[in-house]
Amino acid sequence: MTAVAEHFRDRHPILRVAGDESDRATHGGARDIPSEGRPGGNRMAKGPEPAPNATPVLTDELIAGRRETGAPMPDDMPRWMAGTIIGIDTLNLWAGRVFAWLTLPLIFTMMYEITARYLFTAPTVWAYDMSRFLYGAMFVLGAGYALSKGVHIRSDFLYRNWSERTQGLVDLVLYIVFFFPTMIILLWVCGDWALTSLVRGERGMDTAWAPLLGPVRMSLPIGIALLTLQGFAESLRAAYAAKTGKWPQ
Repeated sequence: MTAVAEHFRDRHPILRVAGDESDRATHGGARDIPSEGRPGGNRMAKGPEPAPNATPVLTDELIAGRRETGAPMPDDMPRWMAGTIIGIDTLNLWAGRVFAWLTLPLIFTMMYEITARYLFTAPTVWAYDMSRFLYGAMFVLGAGYALSKGVHIRSDFLYRNWSERTQGLVDLVLYIVFFFPTMIILLWVCGDWALTSLVRGERGMDTAWAPLLGPVRMSLPIGIALLTLQGFAESLRAAYAAKTGKWPQ
């Protein structure tokens, strides 16, 4: 390896890892490192090898959340609080698993449209609408599940440097002041809108297919209700963190 290449490799961690992999591939086997604090310091010892089938540990502090499924609640948490959190988490877990199957008809719809359009010159009048309906429904119906896993987008460049007690207090205040009033208004407006559309049998007039809009619009109040429930579970977690200074799973 040239001096220039070694210089850049030492300055950049990614290049250094790649260089180490290259050295191992060139010289064969794991790279030997000198043993320390043992007799016979001139002997070489191989570095620790990872356990077979070990799950990689994620250490990126920018990842908003990566909760385990079915993690137990702390022993000092009130029973009613732990039961409520577990119940809501379980509901959204199964909702996420069920609504994830909407991916299959979405894929089939797009594949059918592409095949019919480009191989047989026979585009459909329904594929575009169905793709919008399925993707929109999957997005809103899975919002509660995403919140339960802590994977909603959040800018935490300040938040991550606070103590866990401060994080819990800030989260609790924001849920009470902003989240719940917004969700209640959305649930009221979207519920009335979707029910009216369903009762009247409204149809989309922007395409020749003119599909019924009531069924897909009903996904809005259902998804918002699931998201509101999960927000309640998250507010309980925040209250526990604000009181004890530690986050439950």
